[in-house]
Amino acid sequence: MRLLLADDERDLANAVTAILKHSGYDVDTVYDGGDALRYSSTGNYDCIIMDIMMPKLSGLEALKHMRSRGVRTPVILLTAKSELEDRLTGLNSGADDYITKPFETEELLARINAILRRQNSYAPDTAEFNGLILNKSKYELSYEGRSVTLGNKEFRLMELFISRPRHVISANYMMDRIWGWDSDAEINVVWVYISHLRKKLQELGAPAEIRAKRGVGYSLEEKQVRNKPDDLF
Repeated sequence: MRLLLADDERDLANAVTAILKHSGYDVDTVYDGGDALRYSSTGNYDCIIMDIMMPKLSGLEALKHMRSRGVRTPVILLTAKSELEDRLTGLNSGADDYITKPFETEELLARINAILRRQNSYAPDTAEFNGLILNKSKYELSYEGRSVTLGNKEFRLMELFISRPRHVISANYMMDRIWGWDSDAEINVVWVYISHLRKKLQELGAPAEIRAKRGVGYSLEEKQVRNKPDDLF
């Protein structure tokens, strides 16, 4: 499960991030409402935990923009404000839950688990593109009865591609989203994993391919049919 945490109190944000990762979640952490809105637009999160008082955009402003753009990811708001009016404002803006600071980490984990249980009751377990199916619970990619298992980074990379087909994604964006801004990995690790995925797509015989656009990035596209010499006449 993948979470987005947005809080401008960096010490708190980093401590909560460490706890969430220790609990088995993949976590991306940002420190202002602008980045929270930008990251949320990818649709690659199971839950967003967001502080209300943040620079650039407040949590409430970011939340309203998310909902207006069709982002349906569940959101838990964090705030030092505890008045009823503030809680109602957050919930009426599209939040799914609300926790006041200071909070116990056990309570936050329980709230996240409760939301994910509700989400999993209706969230699709698979994603599909041109007959290619990504099984999110089995980390499996399949086409017409054939299947291959993906490693964690391969899965997250394919999940990014298949959730945004025909959309060019930069290598830097992939590094930031999958390896994290604080990773020691070099940019060429993206090329290595794309090579792995291309081989698995070929192994499946899938009518899809990861295409490069020089100097821009990569996209998942329908596989081009290349004519044989006899077909040219």
